[in-house]
Amino acid sequence: NSTMRAKLRVNTVTVHESCDVVNFTAVCKDGGYDETGSDENNTFAKFSPSGSAGIQIANPVLIGQYAVGDTYYVDFTPVAE
Repeated sequence: NSTMRAKLRVNTVTVHESCDVVNFTAVCKDGGYDETGSDENNTFAKFSPSGSAGIQIANPVLIGQYAVGDTYYVDFTPVAE
């Protein structure tokens, strides 16, 4: 199975007249660790220690909906031919 779930954080949002350009980076540890020495972000970072993605959003319903620091799950699922 080649599906994958990534956890990405909004790094920058550039606002243009007709679209937003949103750039994401892979999450890493947030603040301190709990008593187990881990957290969910660290678990994602362990298997995807670095990564980035960018998207230009021109859908009027989605413009202005992304803010720096927000985190999202991004699912990668193969497209059947």
